[in-house]
Amino acid sequence: MPQSSLQAPSAVIMICPHRFHPNAETARDNGFQTDAPADAAENLAAQAQAEIRTAVQALREEGVQVHLFDDPRDDRPDAVFPNNWFSTHPGGHVAVYPMYSSNRRIERRPDILDMLKHRYRVQDIIDYSGLEQDGLFLEGTGAMVLDHVERVAYAARSKRTSEVLLERFCTHFNYEPMVFDAYDAAGLPIYHTNVLMCIGTDVALIGLETIRDVARRDEIRDRLSQGDREVIDLSQDQIADFAGNAIELQGRDGRLLAMSSRAMAAMAPAQRQRIETHLKILPLDIPTIEMAGGSVRCTIAGIHLSPRPHLTPEGEAQ
Repeated sequence: MPQSSLQAPSAVIMICPHRFHPNAETARDNGFQTDAPADAAENLAAQAQAEIRTAVQALREEGVQVHLFDDPRDDRPDAVFPNNWFSTHPGGHVAVYPMYSSNRRIERRPDILDMLKHRYRVQDIIDYSGLEQDGLFLEGTGAMVLDHVERVAYAARSKRTSEVLLERFCTHFNYEPMVFDAYDAAGLPIYHTNVLMCIGTDVALIGLETIRDVARRDEIRDRLSQGDREVIDLSQDQIADFAGNAIELQGRDGRLLAMSSRAMAAMAPAQRQRIETHLKILPLDIPTIEMAGGSVRCTIAGIHLSPRPHLTPEGEAQ
């Protein structure tokens, strides 16, 4: 049986959006977004739905358990990115996060939390969302990239990442915070950490050149390398193609790295070969969704919780 890893969840949550389109409210600080014609809304929504359902099928074929939720509302354009409003953690812990853009705050869904409590062992839910009223934001595993093995929370400074709240999260969940400044090719702060780096069990992808402070860059590279993890450096162009927005998952036959087809095409052959010495790459084709400024990692909320024993139809644990 394949060896499991704290870093690679075998179950995930994904959302099939009802009315997908690039979010005008988030475009102010998300340089990865692409404008869409105003009359293209219906086509974009249908294309995004098809992309998610195809991606879900591909993940399930690899043995990843996917809990797929439909989003019935038409006022949540970024609902397809659930990893920003909640995260799950070993030991039965769940965090709910405050969101920077007001029209993203309505993405939080009690039914998803209820499913987690029903299907998995949830000990507590720490809800930080009330801190939106104080102007404090921390957009989940978009704002933070978590190393569950070494217990480090990497976070690029942005409007969506409060250092105060990051410290509070790290105290509650026992992570060491590593904060840094990161900039895209145009010199603008990168809005989410998970577009510039991905941490797996044996390999990490990171756009080191986005970190201008050389001393801090070296510190982060050295910290990522602990535990004999191989660090693969990504260029600004590769970051722009979402090569850093990937996630390691546990499949039926071993660990795999889920990333978009666009991201995989941006990788040099030597980089792909280095990754594939550790795990399989699973490309997922989501070009419409990527117009919203996020890619595969953003569409997947990993479940790092212990499943409950099998339930009978009457709900009794066996």
